[in-house]
Amino acid sequence: QVQLVESGGGLVQPGGSLRLSCAASGFTFSSYAMGWVRQAPGKGLEWVSDINSGDGTTYYADSVKGRFTISRDNAKNTLYLQMNSLKPEDTAVYYCAKSEVLVGDPYDNWGQGTLVTVSS
Repeated sequence: QVQLVESGGGLVQPGGSLRLSCAASGFTFSSYAMGWVRQAPGKGLEWVSDINSGDGTTYYADSVKGRFTISRDNAKNTLYLQMNSLKPEDTAVYYCAKSEVLVGDPYDNWGQGTLVTVSS
């Protein structure tokens, strides 16, 4: 049974940083592309970033490029999202998601989400 458990959310001031983690279990983590998706209050889902399974190639939405860094530790079955220079518009619930196989495939499993609030 696939499980994805996010952690690391919280309240941070504009310009601050947070690192989100996603602990994965129930599947061979290293074999699948993974991603982060967010949902701001009252808005729809917004794709944030993906990372390949093999070479670790990363992809970012224009809204976070240069500020966020996705990474993975296959030995620990954990996905990360380092978020720097946070803005109020980054306030959202952040979800970790597993791709069917490759980057660009639909996500077939989601975590429960972790709330990030950027406010002074």
